[in-house]
Amino acid sequence: MPSIETLLTFTLAGVVLVIVPGPSVLFIVGRALAHGRRAALASVAGNTTGASLVVVLVALGLGTVAAQSATVFTVLKIAGAVYLVYLGVHTIRTRGDLVEALGRPAAPVDRRMFWQGVVVGFTNPKVLIFFAAVLPQFVASARAARPRRCWCSGCCSR
Repeated sequence: MPSIETLLTFTLAGVVLVIVPGPSVLFIVGRALAHGRRAALASVAGNTTGASLVVVLVALGLGTVAAQSATVFTVLKIAGAVYLVYLGVHTIRTRGDLVEALGRPAAPVDRRMFWQGVVVGFTNPKVLIFFAAVLPQFVASARAARPRRCWCSGCCSR
């Protein structure tokens, strides 16, 4: 069981990272304003999927590479920023009148909105920082789960 100090520090770090709006929050709020609630929910689902992919990659050890390599981290940040700028410019170019948008029914949600959310969640540097750099500081390495050496049914348990 972690100490109270560790739990409080972890909670504070998590709250600070969540309070400061990042690319995902801005993306989802923009979707809600431009396309309605259903599009925002599809974007949330996609964003959560993208963040989950980051968690899996960090668990496999690839987060350490990104956390220790300034080049990999910078490429990831730039790719995410370029994609968000692209989505913003596309939204501005295809926007309609605000009064018309608020008066009409919500646009149908398509798969593209979900997949755009996946890309935004996957390239969100806050997610990578949290899971690759912040979270490991609060895990006791002696008690961390260790992967088995092989996938067979018996040789590792001997």
